[in-house]
Amino acid sequence: MQNRKNAVIAGYVGNVIEWYDFALYGFMASILSQLFFPSDNEVASLLATYGVFAAGFVMRPLGSFVFGWLGDTIGRSKTMLLSVALMFLPTLFLGLLPSYAVIGIWAPILLVIIRLVQGLSVGGEFSSSVTYLVETADPDHRGRAGSWANQGAISGMLLGAGLAALVTTVFPKEVVLEWAWRIPFLLGGFLGGIAMYLRRKLPKSPEFKSYSDQAEPRSPLKLAFTRNGKQMAQAILFASAYGVFFYIPMVYLPNWLNEHASFGLDRAMQINSLALLVAAPLVYLSALIGDRYLLRTHWITLSFGLVALAAWPLFELMQAGSLVAATLGQVLFIAMLAIPLGSAPAIFVELFPPVDRLTGYSISYNLGVGVIGGATPMAATWLIQQTGNSLSVAGMLVVAGALGVLAMLWIDDSSREDICQPAGQKCPVQC
Repeated sequence: MQNRKNAVIAGYVGNVIEWYDFALYGFMASILSQLFFPSDNEVASLLATYGVFAAGFVMRPLGSFVFGWLGDTIGRSKTMLLSVALMFLPTLFLGLLPSYAVIGIWAPILLVIIRLVQGLSVGGEFSSSVTYLVETADPDHRGRAGSWANQGAISGMLLGAGLAALVTTVFPKEVVLEWAWRIPFLLGGFLGGIAMYLRRKLPKSPEFKSYSDQAEPRSPLKLAFTRNGKQMAQAILFASAYGVFFYIPMVYLPNWLNEHASFGLDRAMQINSLALLVAAPLVYLSALIGDRYLLRTHWITLSFGLVALAAWPLFELMQAGSLVAATLGQVLFIAMLAIPLGSAPAIFVELFPPVDRLTGYSISYNLGVGVIGGATPMAATWLIQQTGNSLSVAGMLVVAGALGVLAMLWIDDSSREDICQPAGQKCPVQC
């Protein structure tokens, strides 16, 4: 019982720091674009900034290969310690990084390097912590256990959004551009040390321990792409739809409200913070429903269907210029998103057997969420520029919703089955 409690705390806090650090870049995009990519064309400057944001996500597949293999070979707990270190140290360096005006072209070059290292870390952190949380949970609590990683991610994004809003509200724009923008990044470096302390002595998960002591030779990477090829494809499709659904309301929307709905950046950040605050309890409620009342795939199908139907009307509502309408629109998006946020982590873990679980999960999840989801803010900015219609971004959510429904219809639900194996397969080791 104590080990499970420690696992939840360490998994939650680690994801708070991990996603605070990673999402902070997205929340501060309008500020960073002026500091590191100065240009007379504001759209071009913002596109360059989002390009670096996407570059971090491109590294996620590489991180998934590295951390997935490590997690299936040396253990989930050791992998979790390494991943959080590779996140908070670059964030600390970013808080100390001189701007383009001080060191010229080296500023964006170093910024790209920082984002690449962070992307490598994110490629292993989330899937490692989710796998550890679900494997150490009671069978009827797998959804709720896995949801703590997303609750940590939301809390981290909320903390990042709140501090970004605080900085842009309290300080004049000139002061923000001069030095105040560094405050949230430096704080992230400090908080990362706390996460490392909490994770330093986590025990092996029971399922990893059950097969790691066996003499049977294994290649997690080979197993993931041969025996579990179907599960890999299912997870990639699901993660791609999930990534678009996640990053538009969570990361891109504050800048959309600023650029296309006549809201100041400080007000847009405040709306985002309120929506994230609403999300945290809804995520746990979603996981509870998936554990007790509805099969997880059925529950998530409902969410994807709703967003496909509601995306365009909600963007029209938010563009009306009313603070109440904009807040309501984002809260409704977050309420729909809370369903997969609560239940998706357990689905990904349940798809794969333990011997190659972290490898299969990490690679498929990060190819979908990393490559597709990470490019979403840049793609949305480009789409609006090309169409001249600020509502065209809603079409991305319609497509994501449709693909998400297809993924859920394809996946065999394992919510009530032995976590040792995906549905219809025999586990190669004794769990």
